[in-house]
Amino acid sequence: MSELLVTCDESGNFGRYTPRSPYYIATFLLHDQAGVDRTSELAGKLDAALAPFQLKSAVHTGPLIRREEEYKEVDVALRRQIFQRLFTFTRASKTTYHSFIADKRHVTSQKELAEIISKQIRSFLLEHLAFFQSYDRVVLHYDFGQAELTKILVNAFGDMLNGVEVRKVLPVDSRLFQATDLLCTLELLALKAESKALTRSELNFFRSANDLTRTYIKPIQKKHI
Repeated sequence: MSELLVTCDESGNFGRYTPRSPYYIATFLLHDQAGVDRTSELAGKLDAALAPFQLKSAVHTGPLIRREEEYKEVDVALRRQIFQRLFTFTRASKTTYHSFIADKRHVTSQKELAEIISKQIRSFLLEHLAFFQSYDRVVLHYDFGQAELTKILVNAFGDMLNGVEVRKVLPVDSRLFQATDLLCTLELLALKAESKALTRSELNFFRSANDLTRTYIKPIQKKHI
């Protein structure tokens, strides 16, 4: 039985625009579960590479870059190593992705933001409907972190595809979910780099906007559909 796994994560919230939350981004990571690929092998290698860091939870790239939460006492060299290992896994895995983006400066309400993201997701599903329908089963993974996005996902997939399974996933249990989080972060950083709005902590982590773009954004965007 052919199966497509769609893992979803988001960056931002459904609140009004603030300089700290200028965009809302939702990302789908698509992984063909059928056949033999190296994703499981790569995930095992990632587990082994991250083991020495003794992380207590999933790799969360935003706090990792900003030196927040469990990374407060971790120096930049080690944080870069963690980021690089997850990036390498994401880039090498047999996956593709697509991001849905709303510039909150032009949004007047939570309802309007939800409508913008919902319309983008439905348009993407419609455009690629034959691709999704070519699978016997489509499984959607999300951590149900935001009620608004959960509702959008359930309604969009339920309306446009038959037999979709929606499952709650814990970030710590899925390297593909952590990869989706990394993709959300890189999409946000790409927007900030373009508008010259990278923060001091982001520039310190990546050394420069040019290094960020050349080393991470351009290579990973080759997987974008």
